[in-house]
Amino acid sequence: MHWSLDVSMREDECQILLGNDGQNFARFRHIALNLLKKNKGKDSVNLAQMKSLMNDEYREKLIFG
Repeated sequence: MHWSLDVSMREDECQILLGNDGQNFARFRHIALNLLKKNKGKDSVNLAQMKSLMNDEYREKLIFG
């Protein structure tokens, strides 16, 4: 799981250090990665991430199924 987060979301480069903010942000990353992996299409996680950033309908499909 850590390797996937690091490669797709650059988790190791994150510099959030205040209080629990880093842990909270990591939880959001885990949720996002799980939604991207749940995608049944042929797209890689990185491609699905880029598509979801650019296309509202695709993002809704990922979130709501």
